[in-house]
Amino acid sequence: MSELEILERFLRTDPRDVGCDEAVAVLHVYVDLIAASQDAAERYPGVVAHLAACGPCNDDFAGLLAAVTSERSQT
Repeated sequence: MSELEILERFLRTDPRDVGCDEAVAVLHVYVDLIAASQDAAERYPGVVAHLAACGPCNDDFAGLLAAVTSERSQT
């Protein structure tokens, strides 16, 4: 990715994006809501925006969701 592409991506950042620190701080709650079929996106729109833009945080989300849903299906 060129420097211009990096800059353009940064400038297109969703203003609702809460950033890594805040997203990770509530990720467990967000995952629990999704696993319970609740509307997590309505409650945490900034987390949704962040996960759409941040690959590492989205990977953490996917892993945590897989662990939670796997654990619940085994009980």
